[in-house]
Amino acid sequence: MTNKEWTRLEAKLNDFDPAVRRDALAACAAMHGEDAPPADGAVNMHCHSFFSYHAEGWSPSRIVWEAHKAGWYAAALCDFDVLDGLEEFLDAARVVGLRAAVHLETRAYVGEWADLEINAPGEPGVAYVMGGGFPARPRPGSAPDEQLARFRQGAQTRNEALIGRINERLPEIAINFNREVRPLTPAGVATERHIISAYVARAEHRFADLRQRAAFWAPILGFGEDLAACRALLEDRPALEERVRGALAKQGGIGYVQPTPEQFPPLDRFIDWVRDCQAIPLIAWLDGTRGAERDCTALMDLMTSKGCAGLNLIPDRNWKDKTDAGRDLKRARLDEVVTEAARRHLPINIGTEMNRRGLPLADDLDGPVLGRYRHLFLEGARILAGHTILATYADMPYLGPRAEAIFADRADRNTFFAAVGALPPVTQELADRLLDAGPERALGLLGGLIRKQK
Repeated sequence: MTNKEWTRLEAKLNDFDPAVRRDALAACAAMHGEDAPPADGAVNMHCHSFFSYHAEGWSPSRIVWEAHKAGWYAAALCDFDVLDGLEEFLDAARVVGLRAAVHLETRAYVGEWADLEINAPGEPGVAYVMGGGFPARPRPGSAPDEQLARFRQGAQTRNEALIGRINERLPEIAINFNREVRPLTPAGVATERHIISAYVARAEHRFADLRQRAAFWAPILGFGEDLAACRALLEDRPALEERVRGALAKQGGIGYVQPTPEQFPPLDRFIDWVRDCQAIPLIAWLDGTRGAERDCTALMDLMTSKGCAGLNLIPDRNWKDKTDAGRDLKRARLDEVVTEAARRHLPINIGTEMNRRGLPLADDLDGPVLGRYRHLFLEGARILAGHTILATYADMPYLGPRAEAIFADRADRNTFFAAVGALPPVTQELADRLLDAGPERALGLLGGLIRKQK
């Protein structure tokens, strides 16, 4: 197969037709072989896909395939407000042999901190929060399924309202959600980044002449009369979209409105829903430099009292900064939050998001900054992968009654779940054996595999 043919085959992994993606993955796996990931490979346990927003338009199958090619130790899907990619991601992981988990991220309202910024800049009372390790989508028609549908509808309602406000202020580049935004997604669930991409594309169509386009954007993006600087930005699409996003959708932007409690689910409701789905509620950490995050002990006290049992970190934004003072502050806060999470035996989930160009495919856990936390980050990946296996085949999720009865001590539970996650990746053959065995025997089989590994 030529390089061009191989590129075309891999491109099919991002097709909006799931059958095309499935066939393409099978073909890629058949031609690439069955190389096992190295024992000390990279992890990325926070990958957005095109079901919410991926900077390169990657599907869950494409993420799994790229992780396999790169020799990652483990990977996790994490989309906003939906679990649309769950089955595809876990199925693909079994095809190539990759440790895997599926998460969901949303924003929730924290009544106790209604006047305090938490981890959503400029949005007091609103917190990004996650559920980690969903073993399956909720049963259709169940209460958890109805709640998941409300997350999806809530996101669409907020998006359509944002578009309405921007269209009113910028009628020259007004867009239609159904015509220009929905087609950008495979399942119709758009994000703020899809909306911004549509506005940028609409401006390119409306102002084909670069000088006219620069004249349009310059005052909106804060360039004033410096059209040359604005024209330079127009040549850099990723940077342009980030700047447009700030000018249109973020605090101070022309489409921004202060969020209200009615726009987001209460935090307690989201946490209860995650647990009902046999997943793990995760605290989402920004960078520790503002608002409630300045006191990570108090933040963890509140979040764990409500049921959160793990921590999500995006390391890249927690140790890099343009200034020496900023770097020193972020690294100090990173050390503080990791130390506090470890003290509480909270599994730590890390990743790069993949929702903006320029982000690393995976964090460098061998570098001088993150290397000191490598064992904790790998343990977190193993625990989330182990939880997914145990919840799926042994009816023993991390926060379930069986796990809490057998491993009342959180440190012991982490050790066991990490040991399951450290097993060789679940293949379709092993999955079939575990399913045929049933929950009781499956737990014994997994325990036997752990003993063989020692």
